[in-house]
Amino acid sequence: MAEANRTEYRLENLSCANCAMKFEKNVSRLPNVEVATVNFGASKLSFAGDATVEELESAGAFDGIRVVPVSQRKPTKKTPFFKRKENIVSLISLIFLAAGLFTSSKYGETNTTAIILFAIAIVVGGTSMFIDGLKNLVRLEFDMNTLMTIAIIGAAIIGEWREAAVVVLLFAISEALESYSMNKARQSISSLVDIAPPSATIRRNDEMFELPTEDIRIGDVLIVKPGQKIAMDGTVRSGFSTVNQAAITGESVPVTKQVDDTVFAGTLNEEGSLEVTVTKLVEDTTIAKIIHLVEDAQAEKAPSQQFIDKFAKYYTPAIIAIAALTAVIPPLLGADWQTWIYQGLAVLVVGCPCALVVSTPVAIVTAIGNAARQGVLIKGGVHLEEMGHIKTVAFDKTGTLTKGYPEVTDIITSSGVEEVHLLRSVAAVERLSQHPLARALVNASVARNLEVVTAENFQSVTGKGAVAVVDGKSVSVGSLRWMEELTELPESAKIQAADMQTEGKSVMGAVIDGAFAGLFAVADPVREESKLVLERLKEIGVDTTVMLTGDDPKTAQAIAARLGIDDVRAGLMPEDKLNAIRELSEGKKRVAMVGDGINDAPALAAASVGIAMGGAGTDAALETADIALMADDLEQLPYTVKLSRKTLRTIKENIMFAVGLKIAALLLVIPGWLTLWIAIFADMGATLLVVLNSLRLMRIQK
Repeated sequence: MAEANRTEYRLENLSCANCAMKFEKNVSRLPNVEVATVNFGASKLSFAGDATVEELESAGAFDGIRVVPVSQRKPTKKTPFFKRKENIVSLISLIFLAAGLFTSSKYGETNTTAIILFAIAIVVGGTSMFIDGLKNLVRLEFDMNTLMTIAIIGAAIIGEWREAAVVVLLFAISEALESYSMNKARQSISSLVDIAPPSATIRRNDEMFELPTEDIRIGDVLIVKPGQKIAMDGTVRSGFSTVNQAAITGESVPVTKQVDDTVFAGTLNEEGSLEVTVTKLVEDTTIAKIIHLVEDAQAEKAPSQQFIDKFAKYYTPAIIAIAALTAVIPPLLGADWQTWIYQGLAVLVVGCPCALVVSTPVAIVTAIGNAARQGVLIKGGVHLEEMGHIKTVAFDKTGTLTKGYPEVTDIITSSGVEEVHLLRSVAAVERLSQHPLARALVNASVARNLEVVTAENFQSVTGKGAVAVVDGKSVSVGSLRWMEELTELPESAKIQAADMQTEGKSVMGAVIDGAFAGLFAVADPVREESKLVLERLKEIGVDTTVMLTGDDPKTAQAIAARLGIDDVRAGLMPEDKLNAIRELSEGKKRVAMVGDGINDAPALAAASVGIAMGGAGTDAALETADIALMADDLEQLPYTVKLSRKTLRTIKENIMFAVGLKIAALLLVIPGWLTLWIAIFADMGATLLVVLNSLRLMRIQK
């Protein structure tokens, strides 16, 4: 079914993974629905077909699920702790349990009043569980509700009313903890929805009025005052300001914005007023795409989660079989029936797979949410896990290891010529030139706050350079070959030019009134952070770094030597980069490719993990790569590797906690020491450990 034919809704009050699975089945059974998918991590429903909100909410009535449109911006009311249904139920159950414990301690466990009080505590705390468990039992579907229902009813039958009531209460608390943990993990994603304002002041046809963002059209002009958030993606039409883009890119330092600069919805305009021409509809803004991609990432199951799901299919029947054998075999060999039936029921309780089921998704969702807040978009648990195994990282050079635009790196003046005067004169000529390197000379002049002077009689000399009159003097700027045609170059200047060209720099000369005035070296400069990033990657376990570039081999080797890169492959076309990635991946080696998401698309797609630089600037980066570094910040790369590896360790620890505590509890069956209390504490303790261990991933920073 095509994505365009699917309908999406947000879900409120979705409390547990089992509830999500049940709701998905209920919606799929609706007469006009072909297929339905519930994304538990993002609390979203997607289905193909036709269904009303009333029908959908009826399908989720068992858990009080509310269905709201995806575009609805009304904030969800936060229910106070003591007003939540599960907490109220647990509290009432606790009151009756306490009363029952008091009565039984005074009059004995067989006292009728005590049994009634325990029974009320069981019914109040476990009604929803019993309903689901019995329905599943009829359908022969075995989940944790089924196991708990059998165990509680069995305990009541053999007269263990007190323990049955305690188990119900502890299970209710465990379910509330799971709900809390998932809500906590979702917060970093759901908060993205509220980043961009729901309405904005616009000017259309010379009239100003406020509109909901859904009604704003491309071409409208946003009026953004100081201190306001920008509501839509667009380009600055007029004004000058600094904009805090942390919500989109993770950058903590505000960015200067002026005419023709791009701005993003959800970013904060600081001190200046801006007029912004809208370039994208609300559903196409960068923040909308981030939200959509991150929510899709939560729905995509990681390899470890797929393994757990398969394992759970066999695990639950196996636990039922072990419980049955525990209850039956010892009595057949002469042991006490009631004692071993009780032990069998305890095995059922300890075997509840809740901690195991939640061990992977809570870690994945927490990690993806943390990454999104840091300006790293990870498009699925599978890519997060894959990144944790990476040992080789390949980099594109231009725009990845380097800044991607030319800068003046060296200025060498002739005897008697002042550097400031030379740069000021040359910049005046180059302001009128269209040559790519001309902008570097103009930017160098601006960076030094040099006086802007006007050049006259400008002429562009094709293939050579440009000439104009500045302050009454003829100033020529261009290639060294042309300079040699205009005047005689000193031998020292030729040697210096050759040395700079060996370093991969482009060298230009300047002649003023027929006399040699100086040299300018221009290069695409290496990012200041590149060397540090490569060192940090080595520190955290990346064995090999590779540079893949279309540039000249000498330039590539010079940059690689400065940065300490292990392997350099230069003069490559896009298909050559693809072949290089395939070669590096031989023998099932995992390779990450870092590029700009456009001309590196084939290599990004072929790599184990494709990482795009500058996801906030290009749609291609968001669509092509598995991971996007939204701020074009290479320092986010070691953080991403570290987060991925920590997530892998956390998942393994979670599985160890979940399985280890259950095995320890099950071993208590051998001496006959396993009780229902110990069983539920083992299950709840494992769930709590898994949740708390996963939430630690929220603390990992760049």
